[in-house]
Formats: sequence, C-alpha cells, structure tokens
Amino acid sequence: MHTRGAVIKQAPGTYEVVDLEVDDPRQGELQVQMTASGLCHSDDHIATGDIPVGVYPFCGGHEGAGVVTAVGPHTPGWSEGDHVVFSFLPSCGRCTWCSRGMQNLCDLGATLLNGSRWDDATSFRLTHEGQPVGQMCGISTFAEVTTVAVDSAVKVPDEVPLDKACLVGCGVGTGWGSAINSADVRPGDVVVVMGVGGIGINAVQGAAFAGASMVIAVDPVEFKRTKALELGATHAVASIEEATELAQSVTNGQGADSAIVTVGVTKGEHLGQAMGAIRKAGTVVVTGLGNIADVGAPISLADITLFQKRIQGSLFGASNPKTDILTLLRLYAEGHLKLDELVTRTYKLDEVALGYEDMHAGTNLRGVIVY
Repeated sequence: MHTRGAVIKQAPGTYEVVDLEVDDPRQGELQVQMTASGLCHSDDHIATGDIPVGVYPFCGGHEGAGVVTAVGPHTPGWSEGDHVVFSFLPSCGRCTWCSRGMQNLCDLGATLLNGSRWDDATSFRLTHEGQPVGQMCGISTFAEVTTVAVDSAVKVPDEVPLDKACLVGCGVGTGWGSAINSADVRPGDVVVVMGVGGIGINAVQGAAFAGASMVIAVDPVEFKRTKALELGATHAVASIEEATELAQSVTNGQGADSAIVTVGVTKGEHLGQAMGAIRKAGTVVVTGLGNIADVGAPISLADITLFQKRIQGSLFGASNPKTDILTLLRLYAEGHLKLDELVTRTYKLDEVALGYEDMHAGTNLRGVIVY
C-alpha cells in the first residue's frame, strides 16, 4: 500500500518526507498505522553519518506506537485493532541471549542497520520509486504506516495513551534501565547523570525511583537542568567538575557510587571524566552514542585495577523489552514514572527536520511526531 515516510537519501543528510510503498505483512509480521513516534538522537546519528547504514534511502524512526491494521497469515496471538509499542531491539525468545533473560542482546539485532528483513538481506518492506528503502531497526516509525516483525512489537492495553507510550520503546527504557539495571542504583547512593536529554532525564527518574539520596544531573543547558530537578534530580549543575566536587563533598572525598554517561554525542573524554567522578569500586555506565568508528578514552588502567572501578555498557538499559515495556507502562499508570512531562513539543511528520533542529538547540527533552 501507499504511505509516506521521512528518509535520509545520503549521509550526512537531512530527513525529507517522500511517498513510499509498504509491503503487506507476511507470516510473523504486522502492518501498523502509526500514532506517534519519538525523535530520538540515534536517528540523528544516522543523518550525520556517525552510524552508517546498509542502504540509502533509509527511513528513520525507532521509537513508536500505533494500531495494528493487518496481521500476516498464520500469525497467532495478534488481531487487527491491537495497540502496540515497538521495541527498537527485536527479541526472538529462542537464542542464547533471550534464553538467558538478556533480550536486549538478541541475535536478531545483528542486522538492525541493514534495513532489510532479518532473514533475507535482499528483502525490503519499504520501497521508493521501485528502489529498496532501508528500515530503521526493522520498524521505521517515521512512516505513517509500517510493516514489522512480531519480534519488534509489544501488545499494550488499549487505555494507554500511545502518544506517550511510544517513549518507552527506546528513550525511557534506555535511561531508566541504565540506572536500575546497569548502574544497579541502591537506596542511599550518590549518582551522577552526564547529559540530561531524552535518555539522561530517564536515568534521573530511574535513579530517584531506586532510592538514590543524591542524583546530580549534569548539562550545560539551563532548561534541561531545570527539568531534571522537576523529574527527580536533587542537584543540577553545568559541568562534570561541579558534579564531581559535589559528590565528593558528601562522601568524605570518595566520589559518586555511579556515573551514567548519556551525552548526546558521547566521546572518550566523557568516559574519562566519569571515571574521575566515582569512588573505589564504583561504576561508570556508558549509554550514549557518538561516532561508532571512534576508538579510545583517556582512562588510567591503574585506576581500574587498583581502585576496582567498573565500566559497564548499557544497550536499551539492559532491559527485556517483552516484559519491561509493560512494566514501565504500569509504573506510569501508577504515577511512579512520568511520561507526559517528557514531551516538550509535538510535530507533524513533515516537521521531522525541524524537530531535530530543536533538539540540537537544546529546547526539547523529547519531541514527538503525532500522526
């Protein structure tokens, strides 16, 4: 069927809306009318070329929610009208990682940026003027209608507002899980969150929910510091130097229990600064992305060995999307997790480029496309 979607035709480039053809769903697939899509920084990394993809044009978007309009043949458990939130990381439920309860590391993730179906590198669900169009993370939430594998969809209650629920498919789960799962924040901890955008603000929420007695948000943008204080931070400062001094002042000079790096364009220097902010046996969680070709960070190996500090990567906050997305929505319904307050501005599909201009200007916690 015909649809419209925001694509990158080359990188570096800018998202532009074009007419697309979207496949009918095959076995194990759903066709979904999108309700809303978050404007995540990872899609901007695609546009800048920090993250290369398998084919251009490439239709962006990986944080979305919508309503099922068609179900592929022999696909039990799904019906037209089902409400779904997408997980940008699919989970098969069968591989070693899914079996270990690490769905975020499912083997299906190996081909996420190829743009094709998981099982056939020559098969694309989207086309433009007869040419294949890559599908971001197999879902492309910057399209009005998209066809996806059931591996990427989580059925959610009908009463959940999809324009807010879309956020738990990436930004909220990634930030929240970075604190809860990867940093293992405990009651009374001192936590530093470096970078308070769409991911970091949810690390702030997660650390506060876990009982941290001090949550220090670090961001040079005053608007984001103000929002951090509204969403669980006890302190908000403009630099990591201020955060380090503050953490040491309440820990007899030791430093924070953990530092979570959620800077929009993460570089090695940020990791080095975070290591300097934590105590002996503390943890640095690296969640942010930058140019994936960059290598190296200014870190003393002796600091790791002699002080037993730990560097922990965090993909989707080490979450299990099939269960954790529903848990986050329940916490939202119970008032423990704030989603409405994360949405600074909504956009039309044709305003995707404007949304990213606003993100770079630091005026949004999260922009959301509403279809």
